[in-house]
Amino acid sequence: MSEKRAQIVCKALSLGYENQAVVEDLSFTVHSGDYLCIVGENGAGKTTLMRTLLGLIEPLSGEIVIGDGLRLNEIGYLPQQTEVQKDFPASVWEVVLSGCQARKGLRPFYNKEEKKLAEEMMQKMQIENFRGHCYRELSGGQQQRVLLARALCAARKILLLDEPVSGLDPKVTAQMYQLIKELNEEGITIIMISHDISAAVRYASHILHISDHIFFGTTEEYRNSKTGQFFLSMEGGAVDA
Repeated sequence: MSEKRAQIVCKALSLGYENQAVVEDLSFTVHSGDYLCIVGENGAGKTTLMRTLLGLIEPLSGEIVIGDGLRLNEIGYLPQQTEVQKDFPASVWEVVLSGCQARKGLRPFYNKEEKKLAEEMMQKMQIENFRGHCYRELSGGQQQRVLLARALCAARKILLLDEPVSGLDPKVTAQMYQLIKELNEEGITIIMISHDISAAVRYASHILHISDHIFFGTTEEYRNSKTGQFFLSMEGGAVDA
């Protein structure tokens, strides 16, 4: 097994907007191949953290160290979908190919390698048959596969996912979790926000729980912690899941 390298190191972060902190004194490390689930109550700062990791907003204080030769444009990102985005009038091919935007840079057109990558990601997500379909005509699960293929066009090492199964039915949710697990097993580091703590401990290698008392550690450590046991019992007693 190859040595795990630190890709993102967060030190004593304070996060928020307009000098109003929503999270304080947050420290954790993500290594290559990790599967980190970020959990916590609504408004705890999970999406703020993800936006900070992407460089979209600056931390109020503290430090984020990017390692393993990682650059921000090598991070794939699957945000929460808005109703406007669900109605986006582009073809599946156009949406997926747009994930190569950072690779294309200032060139006016996508090259053969970028188009080939988009084709490969559509095959990986099993959506090649929808290539010419309009994105807004797809089901919720199909749209998430398209957006995941798009994110994979950008991701070389890390994939950030913000509630990727939100609004999906149980069968499609299980399929999406399986896809993400397979991507992680292929070597892509996963950082995922989830509202489903039971699913988080089933799939993730590490848990970051943001609340009044921040927890960061392995899934096993989380299961054995007071925080983990309390919140897992709240979800139906899945402490030993």
